[in-house]
Amino acid sequence: MLTVVSDTHSTDSHRLSGRTLEAVREAELVVHLGDFMRESVLDAFESESSQLFGVYGNNDDAGIRERLPDARTFTFAGLTFAATHTRRGGSTALSMFGRERGADVVLFGHSHRPTFDGTGEVTLLNPGSHAQPRGHRTAHAELEPMTDGGVRGRLVTVEGDVFETFTIPPAEN
Repeated sequence: MLTVVSDTHSTDSHRLSGRTLEAVREAELVVHLGDFMRESVLDAFESESSQLFGVYGNNDDAGIRERLPDARTFTFAGLTFAATHTRRGGSTALSMFGRERGADVVLFGHSHRPTFDGTGEVTLLNPGSHAQPRGHRTAHAELEPMTDGGVRGRLVTVEGDVFETFTIPPAEN
């Protein structure tokens, strides 16, 4: 499983609890989309994750910026993912960011609003924030490989309630 989290906004701990903590511990790969805030929070995420890919956000300190890139590309379940905290220009800029990297999916944070948009050339996924929802529900994303390629995904609250499910089909060759 791939677990995606973002926008922790903490100065002292990972602030993981409930289903989000379980999903981070169960995941083969955890992606954090920035705004840890302090380097000790990044360290706390690394201690809970078997493998962590992170990017830094606009509120991250110098220690995090030295350790993490502002964007990264990786593959999971045969799909290419591009991860960033945010891009000026909204969904158009995020889609362009994904296309420039040959991505099937763009993972992004910053807004604290859990969002899935599979209508464009590049799928856009924001897991929301597990710790500081800012008027939205606390959330993270869980993605499971499908046997025929692609992933089955869900947006999940910290309490474990699944409030949106989706599939991202295999990449076309």
